[in-house]
Amino acid sequence: MRWLLLSFGLFSEALLAQAEKQAGSALEPISSPYLLKLTGGLLLIVALIFLLAWLTKKFNLNQQSQSGLMRIIAAMSIGTRDRIVLLQVGDEQILLGLTPGRIEKLHTLAQPLEVTGEQAVTGSFASKINRLMGDRESS
Repeated sequence: MRWLLLSFGLFSEALLAQAEKQAGSALEPISSPYLLKLTGGLLLIVALIFLLAWLTKKFNLNQQSQSGLMRIIAAMSIGTRDRIVLLQVGDEQILLGLTPGRIEKLHTLAQPLEVTGEQAVTGSFASKINRLMGDRESS
């Protein structure tokens, strides 16, 4: 990244020196300075896009609706890329299996688990599932 910024600085210095030399003449569309200026501008825009994407990911600027109608109550990783998620949709709780190529509904809870605000993220998902399965087997 630093190399890229350094090269932009060097290109801009060269372009400014060339522009001062040709102060009165316009750039032709096929000339080297014009192509260099065009390429430098395009590279700067692409680098800016990547920088903004990285900042968005780094600071989690994409808004996730945790206060809306849908929210994730708990999640548990069961493999490198597979997860089980307990999702609240309105008053209904749904247990989902997530894989890279598929989302599958595993179970809809007849009796929703009561979860406080702090438990929604930090609670033990395994204990909630075990408690749910124990309640289901006893009924």
